[in-house]
Amino acid sequence: MNTGEKAPDYLGTNEAGKEIRLSDYKGKKVVLYFYPKDMTSGCTAQACNLRDHYGELQQAGYEVIGVSINDAKSHQKFIEKNQLPFTLIADTDHRLTEAFGAWGEKSMYGRKYMGTFRTTFIINEEGIIERILLPKEVKTKDHAAQILNQ
Repeated sequence: MNTGEKAPDYLGTNEAGKEIRLSDYKGKKVVLYFYPKDMTSGCTAQACNLRDHYGELQQAGYEVIGVSINDAKSHQKFIEKNQLPFTLIADTDHRLTEAFGAWGEKSMYGRKYMGTFRTTFIINEEGIIERILLPKEVKTKDHAAQILNQ
């Protein structure tokens, strides 16, 4: 997906098995952030930074939705352990991650594998993608500031 495009309404199911749709957030801007894996250091730092600044994000009109390919049970543990105030979509078939172009070949220690690119999409009140923070741009420990200080 690219800036200027309309994001799909149906996003997936969250940690509680509830269907999440963009239309549920009418009148709000949505921070849809894709991250590789629950309980890892970078993903925890990113989630906790968004948690710590959640009030500021909400005051600025944003709602936060996280997405990874972990299942609902993993998301529940991640939310509980880190007291996350926002929902996490369990994209186990990586349909949403692929639709947004956040899935592809990665490399670690010379080993190639398929995985999620840490990418954040800022979607406006009309469901249009306004801004994309690409993997090399996302600062996990300062992510809320990146979103707020456009």
